[in-house]
Amino acid sequence: MFERFTRGARDVVEGAVGHAERADDAEVTAEHLLLALLDAEGTKAAYALAALGVTGRREAVVAALAEARRRGGVSAADEEALAGLGIDVGAIVSCVEQAHGEGALGRERTRTKRRFTGHRPFARESKDVLEQALRVAIGRGDRTIGDEHLLLALAVRPGVARDVLGAYGSSYDAVVRVLGTG
Repeated sequence: MFERFTRGARDVVEGAVGHAERADDAEVTAEHLLLALLDAEGTKAAYALAALGVTGRREAVVAALAEARRRGGVSAADEEALAGLGIDVGAIVSCVEQAHGEGALGRERTRTKRRFTGHRPFARESKDVLEQALRVAIGRGDRTIGDEHLLLALAVRPGVARDVLGAYGSSYDAVVRVLGTG
């Protein structure tokens, strides 16, 4: 599938790996893909994010992703569902952080085994985003997978990245509207 990626999409994937490495995270996640999309310049996704005002609010987006990480990656939809069961995610996070320190629910850090291989694996969620990008490209009649397809995949797949994009006006429908039909 990677051979179908445009230069912009490859740059996003490589940028996501870089974000994971700088954070010393064990895996490349959907959030790393979103951060790499925010780094993109001169691409269709960069245009869409700028047109929707997300690029200008980069620090707020990064802070929202950090807060989601602090909550252990619980998405807004998950938090809402748990609240419906009487579970207060905020209270749980506070209790865990009191006992184990701030950010205790954050992602697992790099494991020794991975350091020897030099390979930064992709989390299941980020693999799903890449697969969804392929489906989006096919659905739009495109022969290649561009960074715009990665953005659309992030905007449609449930999870923290979609929640953060939606909170800053970049829902799937908004991104489609800005990018046009093809």
